[in-house]
Amino acid sequence: MAKKYSSKINKIRTFALSLIFIGFIIMYGGIFFREHPIVMTIFMLLGLLAIIGSTVVYFWIGMLSTKAVQVVCPNCGKPTKVLGRVDMCMYCNEPLTLDKGLEGKDFNEDYNKKGDARSK
Repeated sequence: MAKKYSSKINKIRTFALSLIFIGFIIMYGGIFFREHPIVMTIFMLLGLLAIIGSTVVYFWIGMLSTKAVQVVCPNCGKPTKVLGRVDMCMYCNEPLTLDKGLEGKDFNEDYNKKGDARSK
């Protein structure tokens, strides 16, 4: 089974959204400890920290997104943002690259890592 790729911006946004839901689940877990106010407070604070973490991640990806290079996808024709040397189209999952040396090669996220990946 092949690994499913998606754009980096969408991956980070999905992580931030999951932090919100995890925070709510942790907070709801605190309801089971109503008889123990300290334990309930700990659960509520941990959930709040997860939600605050989500806010920080959303802010960070928003700042990163403003600096990303915007290109028009050759497959679907929609404008999309590229982070790194290789990325996927946000709409049709077409592999995109800004590096002329990687054109025509199979998509591999390791091209974005520094070091040995550049020689592949």
